[in-house]
Amino acid sequence: MVQETTFNLNPSYCPFFKKVATLANKKTRKFVPSLIMAEIVRLPKMSDTMTEGVIVKWNYKVGDSVKSGDILAEVETDKATMDMEVYAKGTILHLAVSEGEATPVDSIIAIVGAAGEDFQSLLSGNNATATVANTAPESTTAPVTPAATTPVAPATAVATTTPASSNNNNSNTDRLKASPLAKKIAEEKGINIQDIAGSGENGRIVKKDIENHTPSASNNTVVSAPISGVESFHEVNVSQMRKTIASRLAESKFTAPHFYLTIEINMDKAAAAREQMNAISAVKISMNDLVVKATAASLRKNPTINSSWLGSKIRYNHHIHIGVAMAVEDGLLVPVVRFADQKSLSQLSSEVKEYGKKAKEKKLQPQDWSGNTFTISNLGMFGIEEFTAIINPPDACILAVGGVKDTVGVVNGEIKPVKVMKVTLSCDHRVVDGASGAQFLKTLKDYLEEPVKLLV
Repeated sequence: MVQETTFNLNPSYCPFFKKVATLANKKTRKFVPSLIMAEIVRLPKMSDTMTEGVIVKWNYKVGDSVKSGDILAEVETDKATMDMEVYAKGTILHLAVSEGEATPVDSIIAIVGAAGEDFQSLLSGNNATATVANTAPESTTAPVTPAATTPVAPATAVATTTPASSNNNNSNTDRLKASPLAKKIAEEKGINIQDIAGSGENGRIVKKDIENHTPSASNNTVVSAPISGVESFHEVNVSQMRKTIASRLAESKFTAPHFYLTIEINMDKAAAAREQMNAISAVKISMNDLVVKATAASLRKNPTINSSWLGSKIRYNHHIHIGVAMAVEDGLLVPVVRFADQKSLSQLSSEVKEYGKKAKEKKLQPQDWSGNTFTISNLGMFGIEEFTAIINPPDACILAVGGVKDTVGVVNGEIKPVKVMKVTLSCDHRVVDGASGAQFLKTLKDYLEEPVKLLV
């Protein structure tokens, strides 16, 4: 006869006991009926700057079976929405986080084990404070709640003297001795003729008296129509991406002493070169592609700009990885074009376009946005002529690029139509001095004003 035995052990922390429990359950169901086999699933760190994540969607619910490699959930990190795999096998016993809810990295988000298994001791043993979400997850997005609405009190109408009609006041106007023309003009203008002093013979009111009459303040008050406006607003939760943008850029702005250098570049030859290239190139070259290529070449000649502040050290990067800022629905992503100085214009154009597509579809991976040594932010396509950008750590500089504008300028002593573009370099003064930044911009200007140099 086999005696029942209970073990107060958690095999999720000991592979040996887990194996023993599995074998025991296969051979004799009465050996370890209460042995806990459930496993905790924690939120992994899915990017180098991630501190918390939002469960966008659970792909499984409580009671579903999962195996190692299944995509348990979609998680919004500070960079993108990513798939999260589960490495446990069994039945989902507990979902600790609802859809739309943020939770710190390494916190408990689910428990997987044998169907019907008691998992409460795992939660209490790990100081779990999350609400049990055994039912269908509910969105925790803040509802759009209008402010308490208070109708605006209608303005009080001020009593005014209403012009009398000709039918009711014939006797009065006759006694006032007004000329027929004066009466007619007064009626058309809505003026009470009794308020007018006549300048004609025996006080008779004439045309000029009506024309020169200025209504008193009491007679000139306009009755305001009632206003029934309602104050309202709505609020949304801050996305993980926006939280990271706020944190990183605030740290950059208030930690790195920024200074700014702006230069105007003649883009006539660059525009002509781009037109010739696009006539034969399978990949269409944009002005931004030319800027990326010229920037990479300029960084090669000005290595001080391609650097980073590390506190006790300054790192001068020998490789050139250019981050290209891209606007997406929730904020800003900066995918990195690696070894940009070694790539052709068509290669740069293809890579930037592919990054743009992946960014909009939220398919960028952590390796796509890490490792930048310099950043470019271009708002020219939005009609912005000039702006300043906040340095994107760990870079020492960022280039803000405005739009190409048609204007007039002096060329070889003659006034001619020209295309110009303004760029502003934001520099970390701990690393870069004014002269170094100015020399970089001069090199960039030379490349863009004579783009054939980029081919040599």
